[in-house]
Amino acid sequence: MFLSVRKWYCLILPVLLSGIFPVLSSAQSTSDMAPQNQAIQDTSRQVDLLDVYKKWFKLPPKPKNPHPENKVFFTLNPLANTPTSSGNAFVTSTTANIYLGPKETTNLSTANFAPYFNFNKRFGLPLRSTIWLKDNAWVIHGDIRFLLYPQYTWGLGTSHTNDEKEWVNYSYIRFYQAALKRLTTHLYAGMGYDLDYHIDIHGDSGVDLQKFTGYQYGLSGNSLSSGITFNFLYDTRNRKVYPFPGSFLYVIYRVNPGFLGNTNSWQSIFVDARKYLPINKPTKPNQQNLLTFWSFLWWNFNNVTPYLDLPSTGWDEYNRSARGFDQNRYRGKSLYYFETEYRRDITNNGLFGFVLFSNINTVSGSGTMFQSWHPAGGLGLRVKFSKANNTNFAIDYAFSKGYQIVLFNFNEAF
Repeated sequence: MFLSVRKWYCLILPVLLSGIFPVLSSAQSTSDMAPQNQAIQDTSRQVDLLDVYKKWFKLPPKPKNPHPENKVFFTLNPLANTPTSSGNAFVTSTTANIYLGPKETTNLSTANFAPYFNFNKRFGLPLRSTIWLKDNAWVIHGDIRFLLYPQYTWGLGTSHTNDEKEWVNYSYIRFYQAALKRLTTHLYAGMGYDLDYHIDIHGDSGVDLQKFTGYQYGLSGNSLSSGITFNFLYDTRNRKVYPFPGSFLYVIYRVNPGFLGNTNSWQSIFVDARKYLPINKPTKPNQQNLLTFWSFLWWNFNNVTPYLDLPSTGWDEYNRSARGFDQNRYRGKSLYYFETEYRRDITNNGLFGFVLFSNINTVSGSGTMFQSWHPAGGLGLRVKFSKANNTNFAIDYAFSKGYQIVLFNFNEAF
């Protein structure tokens, strides 16, 4: 169950070499040591879609609430993105935000409910939440989903071309919960429980999924993965939505023992590192001019992990990675991912902005990891929806070899 020092070194080294090393090396700057929300600027000179709406319809301004604690703010998004491997979907997204303590010392808690369906029999009820208790003493992460989720699969690694894919039908129940206690200003540690239950897994037209994928575990009937997680979080970002400069490191070590109902015991680790670097000092308060980096290593330690629980593109927590690829396009026993994005406001009032991004991934499975790389890129338009909670309406065009897509969402990919 426990890893040797050499194995840990081999896991962490690719993340450090990716260019995310400043996550720790610059972490002790003066701004990073300040309270989490201290750097939030006055938004009085910013303009968002709500301001435009009020101006057009001549609505009187609402009085500013001097005590935002315990007040719930709702955001309704009629056009949100969902994983697209089965075609376009009808999606609505409702986000609730609340401060559970003083705004100066407590991060904004969020809960997002985004039901969706499409004409390929895909249906989903996902509820994700991040709850910050008073003074950031605890943070509680939740991810609950009930999905009817047919999608394409291409087997492991690069064993099949883009056109050589098979349809996999299944229902899916996910229940992830983790509670982390603050150890220092930006450092948290805790434990959690993860449940992945895939029901009635089968291929279309009688296809033998085990033969197609070359993998024998978790590809017929039901598949249960039940595990305990050990969580480590280091976060200096001054806000989680549309963040300004800061650093982020999240490590999840998952153990799935037999006594929790697993047919075979297996272990995995997920190392997620992000960095937000200002290009130069903005000429206006809150104006954004950022270069951002996102890198994660998702490593599986066993050969008996159920197929649908193996690392795969587009299966990060919010399904935001690998823009420009079909979800599930690359799956393997291990996966490494790196993305960089340039974010810039077009107008001085922050109403319009743009992004340019590129990403690359590699998986194990067929061939050796770190020898076969898969790049993608794109660009996007941003419109400030609410300056109060820094939400953007995002339209992205992403592409890779043989694939392209237009994505609609709120907020940034990371």
